[in-house]
Formats: sequence, C-alpha cells, structure tokens
Amino acid sequence: MQLLTRKFTVEQYHQMAEKGILHCEEHVELIEGEIITMSPIGFRHAFVTNYLANWFSQQLKEKTFVSVQNPIYLSDRSEPQPDLALLKPTDNFYSDRLPNATDILLLIEVADSSLTYDREVKIPLYAQHKINEIWLINLTQNQLECYTNPINNTYQNKTIFHASQQLSPLAFAELELSLDRLFH
Repeated sequence: MQLLTRKFTVEQYHQMAEKGILHCEEHVELIEGEIITMSPIGFRHAFVTNYLANWFSQQLKEKTFVSVQNPIYLSDRSEPQPDLALLKPTDNFYSDRLPNATDILLLIEVADSSLTYDREVKIPLYAQHKINEIWLINLTQNQLECYTNPINNTYQNKTIFHASQQLSPLAFAELELSLDRLFH
C-alpha cells in the first residue's frame, strides 16, 4: 500500500508560516512540495559556514551578495535554504523578491548528518534548475565535492577536493580558496 502525501506550493508554505502553523524556530524548507525539517547545525557546520561567508565577503566585496542560510526560489514547489549562496549583486539586496536560480553564481551546502539527503535530493534539485556550480562540503570525510555543468537534470562533472588542495569558483576564477582552513 502506498501512502498518500499532500504536496504544498510555496504560497501555501508561506501562509502556514503567517498563520503560525509553522514556527520560525522549526527550521524547515520546502523541497518538491514537501516540508522538510532541516538537521540541527553543529559547531563545525557553523564554523565552515561563517568562515566561508566572511572569506567571500572580504574577497569579493561588491562583486557578489553573500546570502547565508536564506531561502531561494526554485519553483512553485521548492524553496530550499542553502548554507551559502553567492548571488549577482542588486541595488536593493533582493528586498522585492527571493533570489532564483538565474541569480546564483555559486551555491554551497555544508553537510555532516544531512550528507546523504543533500547528495540524493538537493544536488539533483539544483541540477534540475540549472544552477551552474554547487559545492557540497562533506564534513564527515573532510572533502569538498564540486558539481558543475548541469544537463538533463544531472551534473555532468563532479570533482572531489581534499584539505590539502585549493579551488576557484567558476564565476570568480581569480580567487583561490585553500581548503586546509575548513578541515583542521
């Protein structure tokens, strides 16, 4: 017997929050119409997220807007909250709408307990919406998985970087991030 599930739209999701059905402290996101409870953030996760937000902000200044753990609009049924998104700069800092896939220069997910979910659900979702580059920071194995070239709802390239390596975002090839600082 298959269970019947109810899928929600972004509008319904927001109405539930406005009416108090969903509470701000619940830390949830909408993925393909399903309300998903997000994993708690541990100290390593918080450190990596904060470090990268600070590093990118210092390096790129006005070239990008660094969004930390804020929602992005992907479709009428998906509004994920990635750990970091480097966004195209706007004069109003997205005060009139949520950023969407075309606004994203680099998206970063930091994962320990959510690693399988991020790989199997969120990465394919991002590929489906043609987000050009995703970094999945794997805290359990101290490595960074870089996904690029989304075609037919899947990333064609996956490259693994280790703590001793450096990498540059596609949108900012002049930058070079040393990963040793993330995995000490």
